[in-house]
Amino acid sequence: MSTKAERDATGSRLVEGRTETRRAIEAIVMVADEPADPRLLAQLVEVAPEVVEAICEELAAAYEAEERGFELVKVAGGWRFQSHSDLSPYVERFVLSGQSSRLSAAALETLAIIAYKQPISRAQVSAIRGVNVDAVMRTLQQRGYIAELARDPGPGQAVLFGTTSHFLERLGLNGLGELPALGEFVPSVDVLEQLERGLRIDDEGVDVAEDPQTEEVVIDLTDPQPVHLSEPLEALEVLAEDSGDAFDDAPRG
Repeated sequence: MSTKAERDATGSRLVEGRTETRRAIEAIVMVADEPADPRLLAQLVEVAPEVVEAICEELAAAYEAEERGFELVKVAGGWRFQSHSDLSPYVERFVLSGQSSRLSAAALETLAIIAYKQPISRAQVSAIRGVNVDAVMRTLQQRGYIAELARDPGPGQAVLFGTTSHFLERLGLNGLGELPALGEFVPSVDVLEQLERGLRIDDEGVDVAEDPQTEEVVIDLTDPQPVHLSEPLEALEVLAEDSGDAFDDAPRG
């Protein structure tokens, strides 16, 4: 039977071992170019992946409690350090965000379609946008935001595209399930009825919207459900702004 001194010594070694493991995880995540996979961290520090996850969650909670200027977050299935989202205005000043290039509106719209409807072929994206998207999709693929996932089993076996882990990393998402629901950006029934009334023509051929005797239809553009949405990536743009990232390394066009 172990003595109290032996039990104390064992407990002390366990505490020291966990402290060293925490410090090792911090050091590895600090120098990692991409979000560190918990399974890789577990191999490097020689503990179970569940222990790594628990330690990372503890560290993240500790940084948040201490109100640090950075945070430890899980994105694209791995852990990384990043500046705290509350401090994005200061970070933007430092990196001179106004001088950095961004994806064009066409590229953002195309990326939105792929993000929400993947896997999807190039022809399907073109049909939705109503324009040729070959050049835009090449840009997105070169930047690592989309990749070939599979081939359509139907005639022609068209290549099907989807987003990548780099896309998740840039938006600060852990998975596609964290994308905003499109229902939040669809006009409500009341707004659609108002639009229909504003465009209705009566039996005498008079445009109701232009008839001075017709009750004026007023649509509040400050309503939380917007009337217009230039493709679903407005939702992704909001996420990018919240995460302090608006694809700054991508070119225009």
